[in-house]
Amino acid sequence: MHIEFRHLRTIKAIHECGGLARAADQLNITQSALSHQIKGLEDQAGVELFLRRSKPMKLSAAGLRLLRLAEQILPQIEATQQEFSSLRDGRTGRMHIAIECHACFEWLFPVLESFRKSWGDVDVDIRPGLAFDALPALQKEEVDLVVSSDPEDLPGIEFIELFDYDAVFVASSAHPLAQKEFIEAEDFRGQTLITYPVERTRLDVFSQLLIQARVEPAAIRQVELTAVILLLVASNRGVAALPDWVVREVKYNSDYVTRPLTKDGITRTLYAAVRTEDLEKPFVQELIELAGTEARKLQEQ
Repeated sequence: MHIEFRHLRTIKAIHECGGLARAADQLNITQSALSHQIKGLEDQAGVELFLRRSKPMKLSAAGLRLLRLAEQILPQIEATQQEFSSLRDGRTGRMHIAIECHACFEWLFPVLESFRKSWGDVDVDIRPGLAFDALPALQKEEVDLVVSSDPEDLPGIEFIELFDYDAVFVASSAHPLAQKEFIEAEDFRGQTLITYPVERTRLDVFSQLLIQARVEPAAIRQVELTAVILLLVASNRGVAALPDWVVREVKYNSDYVTRPLTKDGITRTLYAAVRTEDLEKPFVQELIELAGTEARKLQEQ
């Protein structure tokens, strides 16, 4: 048998309406066309699908079997059509985010909480972009947005500026370096540097300062949480270099001070990298807008 969706809709309509005339009106076709459709379907099946002498018109055993099939399949088809419609309209989709900035987890969570309330049908996931090559993954459509401070000239990828931040030196109030107006690369010699557990090339203090100056701290201690880093710094267990907004956001205590890195400071920019064709999607635009709003809040603190 060659059963089409229209056949299933016909079986369902006649069962619900109890006759050809009302079913034809519901399906928006003529009664003659409906009768012809039923005859063609019965010719394929080789059995009668309706008990025509009954009023209201009833399904035969074979017709009831097709009705059960229609009740199973048609809701799935309608749901799929609705899903495709939502995809076309940009109401649903996927937003898998890779973060190349370890500290950005704390900043991004309020953004995603606001986003979830407006775009509950969008599948959101977060992956630590430091564990893999996030930008190539973006090009391959393995992720949909990358938070990064290292823009590259990549075909089909747009980098949208979120906000600027300063990388700052953090030390205990009792640390000798706390007395300096600014910190230079040489000041890190002999120090225990407390960092996030990522490659040094991903850390601003190394990529923007220490690597060029060929300065190596006496020791490096890796810590997962910002609050713990600041706790250790306040206890004079080492020094750190963090984004200024991170230090303001955590507000752990007053037992540490921040100082600029170098006389002129080190300013970096955080970007949202997305595929060019995705910029037209409403939920992508909304997420970037929310990220910018949250970023401005951080800068105003």
